[in-house]
Formats: sequence, structure tokens, C-alpha cells
Amino acid sequence: MKTRVITSTVYMLAVAALCAAKWFIPDGWGALLFDALFLAVAAIGSFELLRAFGGVSVVQRAVACTFCALSAPMYALTAMLMGSGWTGAAVALCLGLLGVFFAFVADHSRSDANSTLRSAFALVYVGLLSAVLAASNHLTAGDNSMFAMLFLFLSVPFSDAGAYLIGIALGKKLPAKLAPAISPNKTVIGAVGGLIGGMAGGVAAYYILVALGGTFASSSALPGWAFALIIGLAVSVCEQFGDLFESAIKRSCGVKDMGNLLPGHGGVLDRFDGTLFAGIVIFLAFTFVA
Repeated sequence: MKTRVITSTVYMLAVAALCAAKWFIPDGWGALLFDALFLAVAAIGSFELLRAFGGVSVVQRAVACTFCALSAPMYALTAMLMGSGWTGAAVALCLGLLGVFFAFVADHSRSDANSTLRSAFALVYVGLLSAVLAASNHLTAGDNSMFAMLFLFLSVPFSDAGAYLIGIALGKKLPAKLAPAISPNKTVIGAVGGLIGGMAGGVAAYYILVALGGTFASSSALPGWAFALIIGLAVSVCEQFGDLFESAIKRSCGVKDMGNLLPGHGGVLDRFDGTLFAGIVIFLAFTFVA
């Protein structure tokens, strides 16, 4: 627990520094530090994933990890220069897919259909979802991109903390399991605690934005705090699903953690699995609902 708390504290301080850079460095340049984080998550996370899968050739692993890493910065680059970030992300992911397919043919003695599908899965799962995070980081309306990053990096850890604390406090009295075949320690009451935490984190993000003097550009009739409450609930649902999704992969691969880079948490993908899925809700909510 002590190690986990220390790692979480360092993590939150780093996120606070990234938020400060995004807020104070003008013209979108401060946002690039978040893109660098997403690049690192995609590069290391895809490496961890393919290592857990096993049976992926060095060539296919190198290609998949490289283009997973490029998806977020390519989104950022084309968004800032051309106004169309998805063009850059699509180029990176398509080149990655072509690369792993080419390796299947040219390096067939060490690449097979399974390794090709695993590499393609990594490009979609880690590469595409990291590009979605970059898309949330480069929203153009008002201070919505700042709100989106605050939302993501408060609602997700609040959801984690709520699930953990409520699960510890009430799990023995209300022991119903959430997904016993995948993650036997997770309880339904813990998941409810996660929903409460996610909503609390979303509302906290909104009031931090207000305290900073930021504005939330919205076409909906909902007040900002109500929007944050509803989207925080949805973020927690996707964050917890992402955690279970990653648990299912680890169980299939026979590994406990994807790595040991983050003491007390495991690997990078163990820390960011829920964040990758929560990013989908953040992007859709701030693009189509707000």
C-alpha cells in the first residue's frame, strides 16, 4: 500500500505539472507535453501487451510499437498544422498495419497469422485509443481541451480510489462479485464506489476549471456541474470496463501484471488501461454532447 500511494502521488504531481504547462504555455504548445505522455503510454503499453501475448516476431513487434507510439503525436501535428488530426493518426495506424502485414510475408519464417493478428490488435487497442486521448487534448472550443484533460486525470483516479476504498470497507458485508471469472477480487459494491468516485472527480474537474478562470463551451442546456456529474458516471463505467478488459487479457496470457515499471501498480498498461477506454467517453462527450 505504501509503495502504491507513493507511486500514485508522484503520478498525480506529474499530471498537475502537465496541466499547468497546458494552461500557461500559449497557442497549444503546452498541450504537446500531454501528447508526449500519450506517446510513452502507447510505446511502452504496446510493448508490454505484445510481450504478454508472446509469439510475435521482433520485426512485427518493432513495427507495431513504433506506429502505436506515433499515433498520438501524428494526431497532434496534423491537428495543429492542418486542422485535421485524424488524418495524421490514420496515416500512422495504416502504415503500422501495412508494416505488420508486410512482415508476415517478408519474414514469414518468424511471423504467422496469430502474430499478425496480435500486432494488429495492439495497433487498434493501444495506438487508436492513444490517438483518441490526443484528440481530447486538442479540442478547439473554449477551454474544453483543458477541461477534458482535468476530467480525464481526475475522474479516472477518483473512480479507482472509490472502487478500492468502498470495496475494502464494505466488500466483506456485501461480497457479491462483479466479474469472478476475470477478476475475483472485484465486487459489485466496489464498482458502485467507483461510480461515485468518477462523478466526484468530474465535478472536481469542473470547479477547478472555474477556479482557474476557464470557460466551458457547451451547447447543451445542462449546467457545467450537471454535465460533469453525468459524464463522470459514464467515464467510471468505461474505466472499470477497461480494467476488466485488461484483466481478461492478462488471464488469457497467464500473467499477473503487464510489467513492473510502476511500483505498486505493475506496468504502464496496468495503470492506463481504464484511461484508454475512458478517453472514448471524454472525446465523444466533449465533441457531440457539450
